[in-house]
Amino acid sequence: MSGTPSSLDAPANRAEPWLGRAGAATGQHTTAVVADPFEQIAWRDTYAQSAGLRELAEELTARHEHTTDLLADAFLAAYQAGPRLRERAEMAPSRLVNHQIISSLVESPEFAGLHRETAGDPYAAAMAVLAQAAALRDMLERFRPARGQTERAAKARQDAEGASAAVGTALRQAADETGADGTVPPPAAEAVQRATETAEAAGAAVRQTTQGAAQALAAAAPGLRATARSAVAKAAGTVREEAALMRAWGVGPGELERMPYDERARLAERLRTGRFAPWAELIGRFRQMADGERARKIENATGELIGVTLGNDLSRVIPSELANLGLPELRAVFAARYAAGELMLYDSQGEQTTGQGAVIACVDTSHSMYMEGPGGGTREAWAKACALALLDQARQAKRDFVGILFSSAGQLRVFRFPADEPAGITRVLDFAETFLGGGTSYQSPLSAAVELLEEEFDAAARARGDIVMLTDDECDVTEAWMRDWNAAKHRLGFRVFGVAIGAPRAAAADSVLDALSDNLRSVEDFMDVRGAADLFRVI
Repeated sequence: MSGTPSSLDAPANRAEPWLGRAGAATGQHTTAVVADPFEQIAWRDTYAQSAGLRELAEELTARHEHTTDLLADAFLAAYQAGPRLRERAEMAPSRLVNHQIISSLVESPEFAGLHRETAGDPYAAAMAVLAQAAALRDMLERFRPARGQTERAAKARQDAEGASAAVGTALRQAADETGADGTVPPPAAEAVQRATETAEAAGAAVRQTTQGAAQALAAAAPGLRATARSAVAKAAGTVREEAALMRAWGVGPGELERMPYDERARLAERLRTGRFAPWAELIGRFRQMADGERARKIENATGELIGVTLGNDLSRVIPSELANLGLPELRAVFAARYAAGELMLYDSQGEQTTGQGAVIACVDTSHSMYMEGPGGGTREAWAKACALALLDQARQAKRDFVGILFSSAGQLRVFRFPADEPAGITRVLDFAETFLGGGTSYQSPLSAAVELLEEEFDAAARARGDIVMLTDDECDVTEAWMRDWNAAKHRLGFRVFGVAIGAPRAAAADSVLDALSDNLRSVEDFMDVRGAADLFRVI
């Protein structure tokens, strides 16, 4: 061809397969999960707010390419209502490793369980990504040889694009130089031929490197399924555990959705690591039990036996009276006493209608409340869990709640939760985690409780409050204080429920706490929530 003008037809026909390929690969995708603009915004916002995601991306990027795209895919797969993965052919070769990793996660049988917990919740989706961090590291290391092959395939694809563009440029140049007789100068025709040969070689390199990448990916795949299943199961468990922790502390899904990401993360960290974290399960069981007891509320039913009285109710006659019926000479006496209403009967404290005033939980936080019981729980944990359930009880009934933490005389912390204000979780945690130490004084907390009920009565004319005294200790009160106490109780009409924690029933029955209480119960198993069940039927 050199030196002889020729037609452009032959070189153009050979070059035709490469025309239009320039830029063809630029539209290939770098993320495996199809996402709309709103979902992409959710990812960007969450990434900007999550220090954990950014730190993980920085760590992975130091060892592997394109890992921020991988994290975006993992997030979007968990966040979207119906995640859809692109076909492998749609992916840029450099992202094929990401595509295979995400495919293994989404296709695992455990993914449906994870997805139920994370769909539509960007915080939970981010938490799922972080929970899978170890598995992502492992899978990326496994694919390191394949990553080199995919990068070479990407470079070959890029070179082929350049070669294709050069073919188009050479053809246009040759067309511009074509004479009136349709002939092309030899240099222009040769330029087209060289560009075409280069493009053909680049195409062969693309095929070779693409095949090599596919083989490398396949070689790294064994074991990937098991790793993915384990990672997804771990992530699902982590998300479920945090959701259960939030529920145990009374934080509902609606409140979580409104909570800013960083605030929710701080709350979760506090719940996981705070001094009351080991007792979240006990708190949750208390709340569940209290919910059930509220559904069974009854009024004016027979309650706790508190002694012996006189009457003619045969259903409550004590055994010694019934024994008289076995002696013929005493039957007439029994009949006479029955007619006069003088039979000895068991006396009981009826379960009265609920109060109207504030519910006040006085919680002993002296040193002895830190002791553990046979079941592993502590006296403080049982008392605080009971008090938190009483807070729920008060809010259900639209009553104010006050938590009074006490120990030695004058050592008090008062936490007020008005019925018409939200019970912020931070304040609830402050109440639960505060521990004063020291000794035990009944007068200080009970006097504070009376002052609060008097304040409520003066401001809103509400009487009939309820005081629940939760303590493991016994202490004296002065006669003068007791007179004032009884006068206030008569004036305000409040009830007092005593809970002797760690004391046998027999010991509690003849105590100062018993004298102060209208209704007394004792708790010896610090993991048993049923010991307070009747409280939630009558308060």
